[in-house]
Amino acid sequence: MVREDAFRMDRTAFSVDHLSDLPDEKAYWLAKTPQERLQAVEIMRQIVYGYDPATARLQRVLEVIELKSS
Repeated sequence: MVREDAFRMDRTAFSVDHLSDLPDEKAYWLAKTPQERLQAVEIMRQIVYGYDPATARLQRVLEVIELKSS
């Protein structure tokens, strides 16, 4: 998986748009393959929720019970 610190924001790139301008974001994502779109969603999910797939594991629950004699 991709690590969160692999992506850094370029704070030198900045632009101001008007609300009346048509966004080109939709065209950008439609040009991507479905696999690339899913990868982007997974990266954003990891960044938002602080998920690290290398350390995250399922919680294991262990319960000991005694069997009844029949």
